[in-house]
Amino acid sequence: MDPAEIRAAIEIERLDLAAELDSLSPAEWSSPSLCAGWTVQDVVAHLTLATRLGPLAAMGGVLKARGDINRMIGDAARRRSAQFTPAQLIAQLRETAGSPKRPLGTQPPDPLVDMLVHGQDIVRPLGRTRAMDPTRVAAVLPHAATSSFYGAGKRFVGLRLVATDLDWSMGSGEEVRGTGGQLLLLLTGRPAGLDGLAGPGAATAGARVA
Repeated sequence: MDPAEIRAAIEIERLDLAAELDSLSPAEWSSPSLCAGWTVQDVVAHLTLATRLGPLAAMGGVLKARGDINRMIGDAARRRSAQFTPAQLIAQLRETAGSPKRPLGTQPPDPLVDMLVHGQDIVRPLGRTRAMDPTRVAAVLPHAATSSFYGAGKRFVGLRLVATDLDWSMGSGEEVRGTGGQLLLLLTGRPAGLDGLAGPGAATAGARVA
C-alpha cells in the first residue's frame, strides 16, 4: 500500500470499530482487554490519542514516566479513559477517522497496526470476533517485523514465520505457520496470536511471547 492507501485503510478501520463499539454494554466497556492492566475503555481512549497527542505533550509524558514509553502510553490512555464517557470516545474516534496525524516518533503504518491489533485486544475478551482484512495485514506485517518498538526481530531469532494466507515470511530456522492476522498478533507480543499456529517452531514462539 502507498501512504494514501494506508490512510484510507486506517479511516475504514476506525469507522468500522466505532460501529462495533456502539453495541457494547457498560459492563463490556469496563471489562479487561488483552492489554494487561487496561480495560476496553482504556484501549479505545488510547486509540483516540493517536490523532490528539501533540509532540510537547508526548515529550512531557515521556519525561514524567522517566523515559519509559510504554508507561507513558498507558498513563495517557488511562487519564483520557477517566476523562471521557464511552459515547464521547466513540464520537472522537469517528471525528478524526480520516486524520493523517500520528504520535511523535511513529511511522505511517503504526496507526494501522494499532487499529488491527487493538481491535482484537478489545473484542476477543468479550467473546466477539472482528475480521482482519488480509490486504491491510499484509501492508503492516513487514513494519511490525522490523520495528524496534515491537522487538520481533530479536524475540523470534532462529524461527521462520510463514503466513498461510499471504505471500509473506520472515527469518530462518524452525518454521511457525499461521494466518497473517495471527502472525501480526504474535509479532506485537500478543499471546492471542498463538491460537492456530502450527509447525515445529510454534511451541518456541509461544514460549517467547508468554
